[in-house]
Amino acid sequence: MQTDRIKDLLKKLTLEEKAALLGGKNEWETHDIPRLGIPSVVCSDGPSGVRRQEGVGDHQGLNSSLPATCFPRAATVANS
Repeated sequence: MQTDRIKDLLKKLTLEEKAALLGGKNEWETHDIPRLGIPSVVCSDGPSGVRRQEGVGDHQGLNSSLPATCFPRAATVANS
């Protein structure tokens, strides 16, 4: 069962590895834990849908973004 695998991995993580998973290795990816076979996960942001900057990301969102799908904002959906 997947839940048992996750619980087992959590027990095997060191305190430092658990803390590393709270941050990222860059603006878009989580740290990987090769020792346990845990890959890096790519994240995205954007209140209107999925967005990710191409190349090196920046904290201001000034670099151009990859093509993305936009969804109506939650406030717009609530008001419709």
